Amino acid sequence: MSLRDKKPALLVIDVQKGFEDEAYWGGNRNNKNAEKICGEILQKWREHKLPVFHVRHSSLNSNSRLYPTHSGFEFSEYALPNKDETVITKQVNSAFIGTDLKQQLDNQDISTVVIIGLTTNHCISTTTRMSGNYGYETYLIADATATFDRVGINGEKYEAELMHQTTLASLNEEFAKVITTEALFHTL
Repeated sequence: MSLRDKKPALLVIDVQKGFEDEAYWGGNRNNKNAEKICGEILQKWREHKLPVFHVRHSSLNSNSRLYPTHSGFEFSEYALPNKDETVITKQVNSAFIGTDLKQQLDNQDISTVVIIGLTTNHCISTTTRMSGNYGYETYLIADATATFDRVGINGEKYEAELMHQTTLASLNEEFAKVITTEALFHTL
């Protein structure tokens, strides 16, 4: 059985222009092609006429690059929603909290979710954990997400790639199956 036969939904999380400002988010972003890869997955999804949910973050902080009046709130040109695709706006890390995402998935009898977007250790991690906890068969596409450097509680610096890889390792086989875009396309 191919993944396509399971009628999976694609969750495109926070692929917004605000994440182009590397310095604002901590600098040294890994996987600078993540948005482009998200766009390739989105295109393939549309070819198969599978359901797509675009999720965007609406920050409550007026200084944030993801504040609704900031240009960074807009979707990346790689992942612009089509008129017939669902757009969900969230204000916290999880796409499930404060939104009707779960209700929409359940109303469409969707039990398989594929997650792509930004950033690996924040909204992607939180949404993936909740998706797995809700019982959805969840796939996270490793090369279709990215993050930035982080500063630890004692002031130490953690490189973006390390943050990315440890987040993926924490999620894999616990909350989701972490695979590559190539593996995803092979299963569709």
